[in-house]
Amino acid sequence: MRPLRVLFFALLFIPFCGYTQSTDWKLAQLYYGKGEYDKALPYMEKIFSQEPTKTNFMKYYDCLLRTDNRKEAEKMLKKQVSANRYDYEYPIMLGIFYENENELDKANKIYEKLVDDLPPNANAVVQLYNSFRTENKNQYALATLQRGEKLLRGAYPLQIQFADYYGAVGETNKMLDSYLDLLKDYPNYMVYVQNVLARKIEFNEDNKELEYLRTALLEKSQKNPDNHIYANMLIWYFIQKRSFSAALNQVIAMDKREQGMGYRVYELGEMCLENKAYEVGRRAFQYVIELGRTPPFYNNAELRLLNARYLEITEEKAFDQNAITAAIGEYQSALQRLGKRQTTAGLILEMAHLEAFYANKADSAIFHLEQGLLIPGITDMQRAELKMELADIQVLQGDIWSASLYYMQVDKDFKYEPIGEEAKFKNAKIFYYDGEFEFAESQLNVLKEATSKLIANDAMELALLITENYGLDSNYEAMYWYAQGDLYIEQHQYEKAFLYFDSITENYQTHSLGDDILMRKSEAMFQQGKWNEGIAYLNELLKFYAFDLLADDAVFMLGDVYENHLHDSEKAAGYYKQILFDYKGSMHTIEARKRFRKLRGDKTDENEI
Repeated sequence: MRPLRVLFFALLFIPFCGYTQSTDWKLAQLYYGKGEYDKALPYMEKIFSQEPTKTNFMKYYDCLLRTDNRKEAEKMLKKQVSANRYDYEYPIMLGIFYENENELDKANKIYEKLVDDLPPNANAVVQLYNSFRTENKNQYALATLQRGEKLLRGAYPLQIQFADYYGAVGETNKMLDSYLDLLKDYPNYMVYVQNVLARKIEFNEDNKELEYLRTALLEKSQKNPDNHIYANMLIWYFIQKRSFSAALNQVIAMDKREQGMGYRVYELGEMCLENKAYEVGRRAFQYVIELGRTPPFYNNAELRLLNARYLEITEEKAFDQNAITAAIGEYQSALQRLGKRQTTAGLILEMAHLEAFYANKADSAIFHLEQGLLIPGITDMQRAELKMELADIQVLQGDIWSASLYYMQVDKDFKYEPIGEEAKFKNAKIFYYDGEFEFAESQLNVLKEATSKLIANDAMELALLITENYGLDSNYEAMYWYAQGDLYIEQHQYEKAFLYFDSITENYQTHSLGDDILMRKSEAMFQQGKWNEGIAYLNELLKFYAFDLLADDAVFMLGDVYENHLHDSEKAAGYYKQILFDYKGSMHTIEARKRFRKLRGDKTDENEI
């Protein structure tokens, strides 16, 4: 029975020990957290003796220092150094201890010995370097790297640590050299280097570092013509600088050397279109086309070349009548060559839009769209897009009820798709143009819950316009005139539209449509590419209606025009900043913040704010 009794008492003792240990730990944390280090010390000592982990030692050591037990602290630290030979944090702590005791010779001897005793092991070199850098011992951090370089003899890419060191001490050019040297032997680090440089260098403004990087990349790509890594980095550099023309020259040269069949050139062309560098994009696609019909990107390049011209005209408003005529001619030539089939339905759509809205050839546009609807094998979505364009052109010609039939067909066929919601919205506008404000408003209220945020916002704005300005008998005429002016803008009959708007201003001088009229006039000017005239109307709106509902829209539009059309980043950033500070509840806040940070050159994630 005696063994059973011993086991019984042992089992009783185990939870008691656990309870005591848990209590000691809680008391230690309590006193340490309150800064009562003299009370925490005996508990920390006990905990460390039972669990000699690094975390427990650090707190125990801290208590010793804070209670002026310096001899004991030195003794315990020396024990840790002996017991943890390859943990460099402990000897560096001992060195710092001696520094604080004004025993600098002892400290320096420890640091020098650490460097001298380095083994030819990459992990050891990097760990010692990091330990010195953490304590801001830059002299010994550099000595570690130099010693490691001799020991490792190129077996490990210490250029990353050298670059980190030079960046920390402000020697940017040497940092850049280190990263570029890394790529010579380790080209697979290219994306890593690009990401680091994108964080460390301001590419949106000229500076000495950028010029040094450009020169270094040019020299290295010329000295190492067979090593494409520097040519790739140079292309990346030009893209970061938004120097797309220079990037294209480099990509074309590389494509010729590599016989790449235009793949990289086509990719850059796509990137140019995304960044609205349309002229450079056209040059890229033209190069791919000139390679001949055999390369795999010929057909896509032909389509994108036309699309680039289309986007430049419709989005940038950078056109004259000769450019429009030339663009339509290019579409016609392509359709004759490629034929009217399912894969070219998009060309028909774009050509018809140019004909109707920019070349005053609505009848020709309608003819081509109706032919497009007869193409065998087109998808339901393509058919809906052709119908939408047909309806838009009928609105342009004043045949709004024929347009309404097409809109209703698309709404019925794609009831829960964005294109169906767009059709429903445009059909509601038909009734709005005709003065059927109550019915239009009922349709718009349904669209407030649309899955497409853009349609939902547009529906909400138009519904709010009707609600605020229609209801009293005396207001119907003004609201009807405004809707007619709105229709004439859709029809590009700007003089007639302005006559209606001016009639409201003259006959209803205090009418609440005042700010809406100025907004619509500015949009009419922007449609024509008359940026300064549009800006003048927005400034007038802000002068007289600075606290009304459209004020934040006006400020955001000013920022957008200066950023994307007049290319004045400083003014654009000022307007985006105004949204953030003066219109904090604006629906444009998130986008304005993103654009402001981009123009300012912030490198951190936009989601942080």
